[in-house]
Amino acid sequence: MPQKPLPTLQMPLRASVRTLSLTESGPAQAFTSYPNEFVNPNYMLARNYPGNTGGAQFSILKWADLLAGQGPWTVIDKPVVPPSGDLHDYMSWSPYSWPNCSALGNTTELPLPQVWSNCPYYLRDGLFNPDVRMINNTGHFNAMADAVWMNSLAWAMTGINRYAQNAVTFINVWFHPEHQMRRGPGKGQIGAHTGELDLKCMAKVANAILILRNGNSAFWTQDLDDAMVNWCTRFVGWVTSYWIALEEAAAKNNHGSYYYAQLASHQLIAKDIEGARATIETYFNTIYMNQITATGEQPLEARRTRPYHYRAYNLIAMISTIGLNFWNWTGYAGAGIKDALDFAMTIPPGHETASELYQPMASVAGQYGDPDGKYASFLANVDSRYPSAPYFLWCQPFSESGLAAARPGFLDSTDASFVARPLSSGLGSAVNAILQ
Repeated sequence: MPQKPLPTLQMPLRASVRTLSLTESGPAQAFTSYPNEFVNPNYMLARNYPGNTGGAQFSILKWADLLAGQGPWTVIDKPVVPPSGDLHDYMSWSPYSWPNCSALGNTTELPLPQVWSNCPYYLRDGLFNPDVRMINNTGHFNAMADAVWMNSLAWAMTGINRYAQNAVTFINVWFHPEHQMRRGPGKGQIGAHTGELDLKCMAKVANAILILRNGNSAFWTQDLDDAMVNWCTRFVGWVTSYWIALEEAAAKNNHGSYYYAQLASHQLIAKDIEGARATIETYFNTIYMNQITATGEQPLEARRTRPYHYRAYNLIAMISTIGLNFWNWTGYAGAGIKDALDFAMTIPPGHETASELYQPMASVAGQYGDPDGKYASFLANVDSRYPSAPYFLWCQPFSESGLAAARPGFLDSTDASFVARPLSSGLGSAVNAILQ
């Protein structure tokens, strides 16, 4: 099926993404790229937010403005041509794969192109190959997804059109035929099928598109919608049939979790709602069933060199995929998502980043409740600014622990009954809303 061209935008492309930081005064948190997330679009568009979420609202607006100044981004912006010879092919290195050129018999140091093409690679888990930074298609895609997502959230909150325009511009540039990605990441990663993980942030893009689509943004045109439906339909065909993508689908750890989240995201954009439902149900009835032990441990993540990170990482994949009727779904060992979060909370982070667990913790608290204040107390003790994190806006109901970072919102709920019922987010929430 030929793709309808997207409208041409006259906008310069940035060659790189500069370091993100917030130096302005105010309650906004420093920017953090969440591994994945999907917020119920109807919740955002209703603007019926709890009255303690003003700090979170402010952070979303600041992050949206900050990220908007970084783009746009494109897959063709890389210094190395993929093996296919086409810059439009997505390319990255498997981050933990390292070349071993000892068997080649060379007596001098090989030029990098020969290393990449001639030397076999082997895995050194947790140790990043610095060559990964040379080709930043992964970083560019993640930055685009963050900018699109935050600006769509800001538009849903405020109705200010420049936020919708920002989000549409970045989608348009990345997916425009002139510089769009044509092949999936697995075909362009020098390493393994793990390259499919690179597009995990497609859930944020899907979330943004559904917000713009459901909110009838004037900037989200029918031509653009048709083009994205066509692109995602083709991608779904590739990711469900090509052998290297299917290897990722068979992965039993976080790679498999994110494969299904990514697939459902593309199906939602493509308006294949039944397909997205089937994808989510497949994940929770197959891979998920063996991911959590009776104690709440995630053994396939615990064996990694960064176990604290990977426990939180897989939890986020589970939560971003959820939203049908799987919040209380338990695996073969009788444990579920809440058990996995409770177990992860007992493990000290050591030298790893403690804050990686905060986002899934708030999600669990908002869905299951926090009657004894366990989750709120934990977060208050480690991060007095957690009520100003964007996730606090949609992980509700949840206590702000009386912290000043919460502050009254400029868009507050006047319906006291709202905060008494949990909000279901995740990709499945969009499936439910459409099928109801």
